[in-house]
Amino acid sequence: MKIAKDFKWEMGHRLPFHKGKCRNLHGHSYKLTVEFEGTLDENGMVLDYYDVKEIVGPIVENLDHSVMVYEEDKELIDVLEKLNSKAVIVPFQTTAENMCGYFLKKIKDAGLPENINGIRVWVYETENTYATEAMKV
Repeated sequence: MKIAKDFKWEMGHRLPFHKGKCRNLHGHSYKLTVEFEGTLDENGMVLDYYDVKEIVGPIVENLDHSVMVYEEDKELIDVLEKLNSKAVIVPFQTTAENMCGYFLKKIKDAGLPENINGIRVWVYETENTYATEAMKV
């Protein structure tokens, strides 16, 4: 059985290696869909949607109205520090593909009930461009 919930946030990033416009600092209205797979618990639920919000909500809230920055992008980090702007510094290029792995790890590390055996995430940069990845837990 599977359940899913959507989350939305606003965030900036840039891809310094990109040959096109994404090289520039820019932002997206991101959407995250999180799907949990597992067996039904004693109440007939895979996971209560309240618990999904408690697990995923703080991860998304930490990103909202921030700039996600690759830790080696020292130039951008310096500018954000000078502006006293909210930055989330990560050990990867801030592609939607890499963000999938970020969310999967954060969700798994938040602690899940024993009946959950899989997680899938979709990270949407726009309403029609996204990356997706799954993991067994």
